[in-house]
Amino acid sequence: MNCRLIFLGAGLLALLGCGEAPKTETAETTEVPWVVVTANPMATDAGARILEAGGSAVDAAIAVQAVLGLVEPQSSGLAGGAFMLHYDAEAKELVAFDGREIAPQSAHPDIFIGDDGQPMSFFDAVTSGFSVGVPGALAMLDSAHQQHGTLEWSQLFGDAERLAAEGFPVPGRLHNSLRRASALREDPGAAIYLNEDGTPKGPGATIVNPDYAKTVAEIAAGGAKAFYSGRIAATIIDRVNTRTGEQTLTLEDFAAYAPEERDPVCIEVRTKTVCSMPPPSSGGITMLQIMEMFERASSSSPDEDLLTYIEANRLAFADRGRFLGDPMAMGTEELSADALIGRLISERYLAERADTISTTPAETVEPGDPDGLLLREGLLDDSAYEVPSTTHFSIRDASGNIVSMTSTVESVFGSQMMAAGMVLNNQLTDFARMPRDGNRLAVNAPGAGKRPMSSMSPAVVFNKDGAPYAALGSPGGPAIIGYVTRPLLDHLITGQPLSEAMLEPHIVVPRGTVIVEEGADALTAEIEALGYEVANYPLSSGLYGFTLGDEAIDLVVDPRREGTGRTSLD
Repeated sequence: MNCRLIFLGAGLLALLGCGEAPKTETAETTEVPWVVVTANPMATDAGARILEAGGSAVDAAIAVQAVLGLVEPQSSGLAGGAFMLHYDAEAKELVAFDGREIAPQSAHPDIFIGDDGQPMSFFDAVTSGFSVGVPGALAMLDSAHQQHGTLEWSQLFGDAERLAAEGFPVPGRLHNSLRRASALREDPGAAIYLNEDGTPKGPGATIVNPDYAKTVAEIAAGGAKAFYSGRIAATIIDRVNTRTGEQTLTLEDFAAYAPEERDPVCIEVRTKTVCSMPPPSSGGITMLQIMEMFERASSSSPDEDLLTYIEANRLAFADRGRFLGDPMAMGTEELSADALIGRLISERYLAERADTISTTPAETVEPGDPDGLLLREGLLDDSAYEVPSTTHFSIRDASGNIVSMTSTVESVFGSQMMAAGMVLNNQLTDFARMPRDGNRLAVNAPGAGKRPMSSMSPAVVFNKDGAPYAALGSPGGPAIIGYVTRPLLDHLITGQPLSEAMLEPHIVVPRGTVIVEEGADALTAEIEALGYEVANYPLSSGLYGFTLGDEAIDLVVDPRREGTGRTSLD
C-alpha cells in the first residue's frame, strides 16, 4: 500500500494515495527558525552547519548520523539501522522511513539455538557473528535524500571525514562504554580507542580513525551504492564470515537491501495528534496504546492515575509481545498486517482494553483479541532481549521540514566487531530468543529477509490545525517507549514544558516489570504502596527534541546524556 499521512486543516487527517481523500492545494512555505538536537555536540554542530548552508532536514540528518557513527559508535552508526519520520512542510505529508536491518538469506528460526536445544547466552549470541544484519540506515537516508535533499550528497560528509582523519576528543560516554566492552577491545579495528597498554583512552584524549575517513569519503563520492557493493560491503562480509566460519552474509544480501516507506501510526491526545513508527518498530503502537488507554481510564486521583498508567503499560506490552514484529509475519489470509495495526490502535479496541483496568494491580495481564477474531492463538509471545543503547536526534530546517530519527547498532558497540572503521550491528539478537514451542512460533522469530522487532519510538506531534508542534525520541532499548510516552503525556495533559517533564523520574514497565529511576525513593514507595514490586535502575534516557510555540522553541535536551541543541535563534 502506497499511502501518506497528510493534514487537510481543522485537525483532519487523510491517507494520500489510498483513494480516501483528494490531493489539496499547498501553500508556499516561509522561512522559519531551524533546530537541531542530537546526542553529541560534534554531531549537533555538523547538523547546524548544513542547515546554515541552506540544507534540508534530511541533509542535516545525514551529516549528523555520519558524525555520530564516529563519535558515539557504542550507540549507532552507518553499519546499523534506523527509523525516521519525515514531515514535508510544502506537501504537508508525514512519511515513516524504515531503515531497519534485514536478516540474510542464511538466517532461520533456530539461528541462536545451541546444540542442546537451548538459546545461546545473550553475550554469546551478540558476539557470534550470526547477530549481524544487513545494515539499513544508509540506504534509508539515501532514499530520503533523493526525495528531500537540497544540498549535494557529496557535501554532507565533510565533518565526519575531517574528524575521523584529524581526530576528535574522546567523549565521556564513549570512554565509559569502552571500559565495559571487553570483546570489542580484542578486535583489531578497536586499537584506535586504546592506549599502548591496551586500556581505553581517557576522556579528552584524541582518537583518529583513518579507516572511517576512507569509508565516508567513498560514500560521499559514490553514494549509498558505494556502501552496499565493492570494498565496504566486502570488508563487512569478510569480517562477519570469518567470525561465523561460514557464508552467513553475502554480496547478494547487501545488493538486495531496500528501505521501506510506511504509513505512520497516529492518535489524538487532548488537542494534539501524536504520530510514531509502525512495525517492525513496536514503539509507535505500544506508545499510542498506552496514551489512549490512560486517557480513557484516568481519574482525578493522582494515586489512581499512577496505577492506571502502569496497568496501561502492562496491557500494551502484552499486545506487543503477541502481535508485533516484521509486517511480513503479522498478517494472515483473514486480516492483513495493515488491518491488524489499525485495529490495535482503534478506539473500540482500546476502550475495551481500558475497561479492564481496575483500582488494584491485575494479577495477570494477557494480550487482547482485536475485534474478537482470535487471530493469534497459535503464536508464541516474544522473548527478545533488548539492551539500552541507541541514539536519537530531531531536526527542523528553515523551510519547516522535520526529521525525527532514532538510530542504533543495538547493543553497546553492537556485535563488538569492526570493519572499515565502523562498529557492526548485532540487530538480529532483537529477534525472539525462544522462537518456537512445539508448533507455536513467535511473530518475531528469526527468518531470512525478516526485520527484527524494535522499540524505537521517534515521534512527531501536530496541532489541531495540522501544523507541526513537536519532534522527539530517545535511546534506551525497551525502556524507549516509557522514556518518550510519560514525559509527552505529562506535557500534553498538564501543560508542563516538555523540557521540564523530561526531568521527572522515569517509570518504565517493559514486559510488565515496574522499574523506577534510581534515586526516586518517594515515587518508588508510592508505587509499592499500590501493590507493585519495584526495581530501581539508573535509566539513562536520552530524550532529544523540541516543541514549537508561537514565539519560542523549547529545546528538549536530556541531561542524563551528552546531547546539545542549537537553533538559528541562538
